[in-house]
Amino acid sequence: MAITLMNPEGLPEVPVYRQVAIATGSKLVFIAGQVARDAEGNPVGAGDIAAQVEQCYLNIGTALAEAGGSFDDVAKLTAYIVDWTPDKMPLLMEGIARASAKLGVAPVPPLTGIGVSALAEPDLLVEVEATAVLD
Repeated sequence: MAITLMNPEGLPEVPVYRQVAIATGSKLVFIAGQVARDAEGNPVGAGDIAAQVEQCYLNIGTALAEAGGSFDDVAKLTAYIVDWTPDKMPLLMEGIARASAKLGVAPVPPLTGIGVSALAEPDLLVEVEATAVLD
């Protein structure tokens, strides 16, 4: 495995992700921001942040598999959330948990959440991009 995830002493431990990813692999995979669309391009989870996060993670899982990897190879995730407020955190965590259960993994690489005013289409509430490192 090319990624080691850790929470260094002296930094707060966050239950849903690790603060640091150490990459030792040789193949970088950059996955474009994934949104709540199924394989046919149909919208998923209208108005539901958790459902949209879940679909974003599932799409990332599909992209990683095609590249020969899995969530174990993800070094960094960035989530863009429309009209972010802290009270939306449980919905973000619910979506991650549901995707984790379906994927059979605990995707806990470093995660940065960024509040945005809008995404490319009005029904999109979340977009998630990933960087992975494979051996």
